[in-house]
Amino acid sequence: MKRNQTGFSIVELLIVIIILGVVGLIGFVFVSNYIKKGDSNPKSSQSQTSQSTAGSESLIWQQTADGWQANGTAPTCPAQPMLKAPADLSKVTAVLYPGQTRGGNYKPHGGFRFDNATDNKVTVTAPMDGFIVKGTQYLADGVNEVQYSFDVMNNCGVMYRVGHLRELPANLQTIAEAFPAATTSSAMQSIDPAVPVKLGEVLATKVGIISDGNTFFDWGVYDFRQENEASKAVSYQSAHSEKELAWHAACWLKDWLPASDEAKLNSLPAGDPTSGKNSDYCQ
Repeated sequence: MKRNQTGFSIVELLIVIIILGVVGLIGFVFVSNYIKKGDSNPKSSQSQTSQSTAGSESLIWQQTADGWQANGTAPTCPAQPMLKAPADLSKVTAVLYPGQTRGGNYKPHGGFRFDNATDNKVTVTAPMDGFIVKGTQYLADGVNEVQYSFDVMNNCGVMYRVGHLRELPANLQTIAEAFPAATTSSAMQSIDPAVPVKLGEVLATKVGIISDGNTFFDWGVYDFRQENEASKAVSYQSAHSEKELAWHAACWLKDWLPASDEAKLNSLPAGDPTSGKNSDYCQ
């Protein structure tokens, strides 16, 4: 066979070139994959870390002897109206006004009645994001029925309370099972660590007292960024020395809900026959 001057035939030289090309291609692919897996770009890695931690959030509010205070700078609250209705308002038949006496006791919270509901079936949902900071289970007066209440705090400093819940979704039922056995005392229990709740999350599927066919639930809104106007009066301060709720309760019938929801609620009759629509907050 005729060979070239270096001692290789043309065919053999071509084979060597092809082999070297294949080896080089394999090496290039291996190095490229290694770089992608290892993420050799430190800026890219840092960006991914920032994105993964940016969405994580923990409760910054804590209850002290002087009331609820933020441990650090609280974020700005959303512009009003910042809340969504906690239930289907088309099914509400009457409104319990916040800041009035009902059943012989002063109530900073209000609530909703559903006199046409069947078997106390009312779905309650979270009106905004927040953290469950307190809760309780207790026996309704005069009947052997457990009721549940929860306080949910948003990091901007606004808290809402839902009470007289009768049946809970599984995740909240698990929380409630850790509470002391139900008695007639409705004292709230701190929940630590606080449990996150998202806007629209179901908080209850039944409310009120089933044995009485009494379908309602309590709803209060509390703004810990400031004291309410009612609390500036000396007479109010004397009558309501417990500041946590009474001095920070808000009239959620004004500015807190979308205008169409406010109009709907204000057109409904009052749920309490004695106090009617009288309210220390809804002036």
